[in-house]
Amino acid sequence: MRISRNLRVGLMGAVLVCGMTGLGFAAVPLYRIFCEATGLNGTTQRGLRAPGATGQKITVAFDSNVSPKLPWKFAPERRADTIDIGGRDMAFFTATNQSSRPITGTATFNVTPAQVGKYFTKIQCFCFTQQTLQPGETVRMPVIFFVDPKILNDPDARDVQEITLSYTFYPVDSAKTPS
Repeated sequence: MRISRNLRVGLMGAVLVCGMTGLGFAAVPLYRIFCEATGLNGTTQRGLRAPGATGQKITVAFDSNVSPKLPWKFAPERRADTIDIGGRDMAFFTATNQSSRPITGTATFNVTPAQVGKYFTKIQCFCFTQQTLQPGETVRMPVIFFVDPKILNDPDARDVQEITLSYTFYPVDSAKTPS
């Protein structure tokens, strides 16, 4: 039995549509994995412990932003800190709910310049979980991090004198339930 040309073209088209749809759904998680592995666009790494201080210093600046839809005040306690490359360090941010109702927010983050993202490792961060603040509540939120000594061997990153860690808080859509 021979398949007609039209049927063969139709089947190939259906397979192509199914494949493209699958790639569309897989694109976001694959992109996230790729960014985490390469540090693309300032994506930071997650780690368990710092390798140990090298004695060389780098400045980390802290930036904070809040979505206009989130009635919070959010800021770092210090605007910058000079740290030892390879050494564990901690910074604190404060957030205040300026509304009269409990609100949940979540933070996104990035590091600039983008080429150092793969060397900036967070051990603990408020950005890993959603934050719920009661009306008028103020909380201190730590981020524990280190800059990997491998940055000193990267010709594109070893001359960087300052890294900026930036956070933006957004409201969590309470209508959506976690799956």
